Amino acid sequence: MTSQLPSIEPWRLTAAEALPLLRTGQLTVTDYVKSLLERIQARDAAVKAWVWLEASLILQRAKELDGLPAEQRGPLHGLPIAVKDVILTKDMPTQYNSQLYKSETPVAIDANCIITLRASGALIFGKTTTTEFACSKQGDWHQNLTSNARDPKRTPGGSSSGSGAAVADCQIPVGLGTQTGGSIMRPASFNGCYGFKPTHGAISREGLAQWSPLLDTLGFFGRSINDFEILADAFRLKDDEAVASEPFKLKSARIGFCKTHNWPKAGQATINAMEKAQNILRAHGAEIEEVELPEDFAHVLDWHAAVLVGEGHASFLGQYLLDKDKLHESIVGYVDNTRELTHRQLLDAYDNVARLRPIFDDLARDYDLILTPSVLDEAPLGLGNTGDMSMASMWTILHVPVINMTGFKGAHGMPIGLTAVGPRYTDRRLLRVVKSVSEVFEREGGWSSAVQ
Repeated sequence: MTSQLPSIEPWRLTAAEALPLLRTGQLTVTDYVKSLLERIQARDAAVKAWVWLEASLILQRAKELDGLPAEQRGPLHGLPIAVKDVILTKDMPTQYNSQLYKSETPVAIDANCIITLRASGALIFGKTTTTEFACSKQGDWHQNLTSNARDPKRTPGGSSSGSGAAVADCQIPVGLGTQTGGSIMRPASFNGCYGFKPTHGAISREGLAQWSPLLDTLGFFGRSINDFEILADAFRLKDDEAVASEPFKLKSARIGFCKTHNWPKAGQATINAMEKAQNILRAHGAEIEEVELPEDFAHVLDWHAAVLVGEGHASFLGQYLLDKDKLHESIVGYVDNTRELTHRQLLDAYDNVARLRPIFDDLARDYDLILTPSVLDEAPLGLGNTGDMSMASMWTILHVPVINMTGFKGAHGMPIGLTAVGPRYTDRRLLRVVKSVSEVFEREGGWSSAVQ
């Protein structure tokens, strides 16, 4: 069957645009894959988002999917998905960007999320770059460094470096990432795409590299909120309360802006984006309020740091004992407990953050949406460090769903995102509200996501 497409290169399609064409055969999976591979070939030397990509395997799978009769096609039929290289894939090696696991031989098992995606008909496309064990802030220190999709001299963020850059650069419609601090929000903001970290625990993390069981969360990169709606369906994310099907109306919406206690670190691009977002939403009839968090929330970043150290000590012990000389010094430091974290301090972090979670949930329920910074500023120059994660870390440890929205830019023309936050297990409600807000930001925020 040959493709019958609108006048656009297939690689430019979002997941939500491509999927109906794939399901009906207007676009064959094979033709879509060929278009993406051509895009990757043209851009890989500049971006370096992939650590494992086997064209012959992808084309074989595409042919198999094209051969399925309509009644056997899954809800994600033929949708290509990039996988961060800390997630097990039975037919592709998983190397964690670690000297300990360099191999061309796959471990014959899929992570739970990969099982779900394959069962839904998705095409697992290849493995994308990450910092070592999705842990260190340093760039991909064992291989060529991934670059920002918008400027090769700037960091793409991390640790989900490759997935964020590949999606923003239209090399793939959807990418899987993980977030323990800010590893989805930061690459999404720096590269200029959408990022979605669902409520902690809403999607199984079995088969993912472990740093912190309390924090590690699977999430997604896409180029539209509709992409996330499709993935939320596939992973059966559901709120307790039914979410309205009609579009959310901004007129009279109650939207809170939360600078957090970390606001003194914000750069000018983030300050400007927050101000412009307020003006845009106010012009559309929304009621804007400043959200002041109780003083106890000033300690959340310290508690987040304590959890990283305490749980990192246990998570990396095995690799440390295998050969600590092959680990980055920051990972060795977790096992050696160079910060001398006590169990009392770790328990204080656990208990205090657990106490604050329902407090924030109750506060957030008073708003249709809360907006907060995604990053400090534009993506920094240089590839050796993935940038500061502190604007996102609070929301990770509070376990709430968050979405990075595009639309704004800094002084150097680089994208700046803002993060939408909701109470725990209101993922579908958050997606509905963000869809309306994001459409306005895309039109009026001043930054275009179009690529050459």
